[in-house]
Amino acid sequence: MSRIGRKPVEIPAGVLVAISATTVTVTGPKGSLSLNVPSACKVAQEGNTLAVTRAGDEKSVRAAHGTTRAHLNNMVRGVTSGFAKDLEIVGVGYKAETKGKTLVLTIGYSHLVNFAVPEGITVETPEPTKIRISGIDRQRVGQVAAEIRAVRSPEPYKGKGIKYSDEHIVRKAGKSAVGST
Repeated sequence: MSRIGRKPVEIPAGVLVAISATTVTVTGPKGSLSLNVPSACKVAQEGNTLAVTRAGDEKSVRAAHGTTRAHLNNMVRGVTSGFAKDLEIVGVGYKAETKGKTLVLTIGYSHLVNFAVPEGITVETPEPTKIRISGIDRQRVGQVAAEIRAVRSPEPYKGKGIKYSDEHIVRKAGKSAVGST
């Protein structure tokens, strides 16, 4: 049995879980999220925990078992504390600022890049070279962070661009003057 799938999901106080035939809805202080449960998995609430069980032992069913439990755990964590990703901007003159629901990036192009922030996601710029993306849905927070990073990915020579705050850029050596004899 899946080691992740058989762990129970703890439900903290203030979080409500509604289980229907194919959908699980989790509501907490920060909002509400729902998940369509695969037909091979069953979710049951026992006191203040959620348990995920599976119908068979095929490879796809085993994979869905652990994945479903992980999604439920992320939903509970999201509606209680939320998720956040931090990005850093590296480069002379590179900066970001928020204007309403738009992130304006000055990152070395001949024009400003306007990034429309999707509904349910909050983007803040505490400093001109730092971006903080937060929300209750872990997948959407990560996707928005990846889309912002893709606007100007860090290059390997000087490391200029937008990178995750915990990302390490592997640098390449530049031109080197090898003996010209």
